[in-house]
Amino acid sequence: MRPRPPAKGRGIFSGTGLIITGLAATFVALVVPLWSYADRPDPAGATVLSARTVTTPYGPLSAQDRDFITKVRLAGLWELPAGELAEQKGTTDAVRQAGQHLVDGHTALDTHDRIVASRLGVPLPNEPNAQQEEWLATLRSARGQEFDRQFAGLLRLAHGRVFSLVAEVRASTQNSLVRDLADDANSTVLDHIKALEATGYVDFGALARDLAASPTPVASPPVVDPGAAVPVAPSPSASYSLPPATASPPPSADSP
Repeated sequence: MRPRPPAKGRGIFSGTGLIITGLAATFVALVVPLWSYADRPDPAGATVLSARTVTTPYGPLSAQDRDFITKVRLAGLWELPAGELAEQKGTTDAVRQAGQHLVDGHTALDTHDRIVASRLGVPLPNEPNAQQEEWLATLRSARGQEFDRQFAGLLRLAHGRVFSLVAEVRASTQNSLVRDLADDANSTVLDHIKALEATGYVDFGALARDLAASPTPVASPPVVDPGAAVPVAPSPSASYSLPPATASPPPSADSP
């Protein structure tokens, strides 16, 4: 007696069942791990980001904001003494006036910076870092037109670096006190850049190469022939007028 052949369609349904079973298994393998991780904390993602940004009455304060506040303080700690050296040792009126700009500008900006740091709880350094001390030592040992060259070259390169940082912070910060400080820093740095360029010792070609090549100012500024250093009156006038006086940040909500 011959075995009965399978009913028509039984093999088809059996194969279809296997396919469906395989697809279901694949779905479970893909989806279940997602469910199992959905409720787990992200130890390297959002937690780290939230730790870097803190809430303040003036808006979120990011790691970049805190770094900016610290760098404004550090800039004043060496650029203000550098300005005092230029007032004393500069061989031209333009160099001495550039020094005065640094002293006046960083005196006001540092006061503003310390107020902001105090209200936002950001600790500040009280001495220049090692690199800045080296730059100051270079200026202290230089004499005559060599001092003028070193002063204009080092300070213009440093201000070029800071100018880019100020713009980046001003464009992205969510903190109102940091925005005010960035506005003040922008005006101050731009004023210093113009005064330094007015000394006639800035080699713009070498400056562009140095700004592109190194992340921080180097100890040797561009070489300019002292005989070719011709003071240039900046616009709009030769009076080197300073930016408007710094306005104090608004009082905190809990102040009397």
